[in-house]
Amino acid sequence: MPISGKEGVMASGISSPARAPAPMRAQPAARGTSRGRYLGRSIIPYLFVLPTMAMLVVFMYFPAFTALYRSFYTWDGIGTPVFTGLSNFTTMFGDQIMQQAFANVFKLAAFAMTVQVAVPLVVARLILSLRSARTQYIVRVLFVIPLVVPQVVFYSVWLFFYDPQDGVINQLLIALHLDNLTQSWLGDPKLALYCIIFVWFPFVDGFALLIYTAGFQTISPEVLQAASVDGAGPWSRFWRIELPLVLGQIRLIVVLNMIWALQSYTAVLILTQGGPGTATYVPGLVLYANAFQNRQMGYACAVGVVLFLIMLVLTFINLRYLRSRTDYDPGRAVA
Repeated sequence: MPISGKEGVMASGISSPARAPAPMRAQPAARGTSRGRYLGRSIIPYLFVLPTMAMLVVFMYFPAFTALYRSFYTWDGIGTPVFTGLSNFTTMFGDQIMQQAFANVFKLAAFAMTVQVAVPLVVARLILSLRSARTQYIVRVLFVIPLVVPQVVFYSVWLFFYDPQDGVINQLLIALHLDNLTQSWLGDPKLALYCIIFVWFPFVDGFALLIYTAGFQTISPEVLQAASVDGAGPWSRFWRIELPLVLGQIRLIVVLNMIWALQSYTAVLILTQGGPGTATYVPGLVLYANAFQNRQMGYACAVGVVLFLIMLVLTFINLRYLRSRTDYDPGRAVA
C-alpha cells in the first residue's frame, strides 16, 4: 500500500526543511485602542473635578483679581470706573478712621494669637488627662456644641447681656449691691473693644480644641512612658515632649486665628456698628461700609488688597519661622 503525505516522507527518511518563524508584526489598531482606553480612564477624574474648579475660579479667584484691578479706580460699583492710580491707597493711609481700625484689629489679632491659641491647648491637655474616655468625650462635646450655634444668635445674646438698662450683667451687679460698677458697656469708648473681646469667654474655641486633641492623641504612648521612666514629671513631659510634637497644630491655629481676626467684623457690626464714634471700627467694617453704604467700591477694594497683603506676610512669617525641631511620625520621632 503506497504511503503518501507526511508519513511517506518520514518513512523514506527525507525530512522537510525547517521554516523560519514569521516575524511578529506590530498591531497599530490594538495599541491605539489601549492608548485610547488609558486616556479615557485618566480623564474621567478630571471631568469630575472640573465643575468644582470652575466654581472656584468664578466665585473665588475672579472676584479676588477683580478687587485687585478695581483698587486702582474710583468706582461706585455701577457706573464707569475712573483710573486714579494709587489715590485710594494714599487716602486710606491718611484716613484717621482707618488708622483707628488698624489699631483695633491688631489688638484683636494679638488677643486671638495668644489667648485663643494658648487656652484651648491647655484645656485639650487637661481633658486628655481625665481617666475616663467617656468623660473625655462628653467634655469635648460640650465645648464643640457652640460651634453649631449661628454667630448672629450668639452675638445677639451678648448684646442683651450688655444692655445698660435690662442687661444681665448690670442686673447681676445691682442684685449684688454693686450699683456703682454698672456701666454702659458698649457705650464707653474705653470699654467697648474689650467688651467685644470678652464675648469669646471662656476663650476655648471648639475647633482649636479638636485640632489640639487630635495632635496630642497622635503621640505614641511609648514616647511618654520613656519620658516617665527617665524621671520627667507631668510639666516637664508637657513642655519638653508634647508641646514640640504638636507645634504643627499650633502653627495651623495661629494662622487661622490671625486670618479670622484681620478679616472678621461680624461681632463689631452686631454689637456696636463701629461705635461709639469710631472706637471699635475694624478694617473689615470699613470695607463693608464703603462698599455697600457709601458706594465707594474702589476704595473698599483697596482696603481688601491691603488686608490680603498683611495676612500674606504674617502667614509667611509664621510658616517660615515657627517650626519645630522635631517632626513626629506616629511610631518614630525624627530629630
